[in-house]
Amino acid sequence: MLSGCISCITGGIRYHEISCRIYRFSLYAISTVSSGLSISERSGPSAEPRGGIPIPPMQNAQSPDNWHIVRITTVNRKKQAKEWYDMKTAFHVMLIPTLGCPSKCHYCWSSDERSPRMSTGTVKEVVEWLKEFRNERVTFTFHGGEPLLAGADFYREALPLLADGLRHLNPTFALQTNLWLMTPELAQVLSEYNIPIGSSIDGPEEICDRQRGDGYFKKTMRGYDIARANGLHVRFICTFTRQSVQLKEDIFEFFLNNGFTLKLHPALPSLRSDAPDEWALPPEEYGELLVFLLDKYLEHMDKIEVMNINDLCRGVFTRRGSVCTFVNCLGNTLAVGPDGSIYPCYRFVGMPEWVMGNVSDRPSMDDLSASAAWRRMQKFQDYVDEHCRDCAHTDYCRGGCAYNAMAPSNGAVMAVDPHCPAYKRIFDEISKRLDREMYESRPVGTRRRRPGLRKPERPGVTMLMHAIVEKTGALEPGY
Repeated sequence: MLSGCISCITGGIRYHEISCRIYRFSLYAISTVSSGLSISERSGPSAEPRGGIPIPPMQNAQSPDNWHIVRITTVNRKKQAKEWYDMKTAFHVMLIPTLGCPSKCHYCWSSDERSPRMSTGTVKEVVEWLKEFRNERVTFTFHGGEPLLAGADFYREALPLLADGLRHLNPTFALQTNLWLMTPELAQVLSEYNIPIGSSIDGPEEICDRQRGDGYFKKTMRGYDIARANGLHVRFICTFTRQSVQLKEDIFEFFLNNGFTLKLHPALPSLRSDAPDEWALPPEEYGELLVFLLDKYLEHMDKIEVMNINDLCRGVFTRRGSVCTFVNCLGNTLAVGPDGSIYPCYRFVGMPEWVMGNVSDRPSMDDLSASAAWRRMQKFQDYVDEHCRDCAHTDYCRGGCAYNAMAPSNGAVMAVDPHCPAYKRIFDEISKRLDREMYESRPVGTRRRRPGLRKPERPGVTMLMHAIVEKTGALEPGY
């Protein structure tokens, strides 16, 4: 029987907090299983509806089907904690075929109608550059602008160039598009490489078109139908603005009723607008939106998945960020513009002062790190180390997004991500709930609940973490 946190006893204090958290979660997970509770207050194989996190059958904790819960969360906890601390961010290269885009979203900051288009010659240069650049698995994301402007012939040639030329890196692919230009021909090319599609829809048609332009919703859903008909998996990003956040209930119901996974972005101040804050979501409202979505997600966990909440909860639990906003992405995420220029991130593409090199020159990591853009990004990390050192969430927040932090000051490092109050609000809320739920759960091995200890009235954060473990086999990022 488990009797204490082995890492705290034998491993010193470095992993004390995460090991205790893993230990307490293991007690909760086993006792939840043995008591017959499930995420939706149901049990059995039938509890796996569309859209949400699959809900595991809740049998006795000692049955063979549930030993993996014990194994994942209790065995070798010190090793698991260290792996989470030391885990490297996956190597991610974003390819930007063009910054052009046919849609005219009111809050957009990244499109440029004058942008050139990437040639397959540049893709060949990318392959040659990466052959000796870094010897680990790489993910390529085609982004924009609108990457489908490159056309079917581009992808028909580019994908095998990358897949075959970098076979030793075991490359995977993704693509972010508004889907307007999706055709059966394009969909078939992409489906050959099993490419997941990310798109954007901001809720019901009226809300979406109000901030993305008339006709946006119908054009995107037409492309969605083509993608799905050809076997492509599509997930939507929903951008919440100063206006649409007032209709958050309607937007959540839209995603819930359609069985769509929800991933949200807050609208940022547009540097291309005369009124940059017209659409931007204020940090305080963003924080309350995240708490609202946490509550709604836990209420409907068997029917929908809210990716941001998964990532935020995982970060609090493991003490490490799992998406680029909350990690030091420098060197682990790179972007290649249409002309082969290399940038720290796709959000800097098209800004000459942020170019770190060009793929045609085959720069090494040392070459990139000598650039002014790299040094500026490193200066942001140093700023976070100094100014956020007393914050309880620094390890899994890292000051937020470097671009968000520097955009208001034209690239100067003067502050952290302006959404800091929102991050603190949701991290505080998750931490409070997680600790309360863990400490209030009944001990392993007891057949009766403590006097006054009631069955939870609704699922909590610990049940969400349990579901993620059941779904993925671990709490690693990027599931």
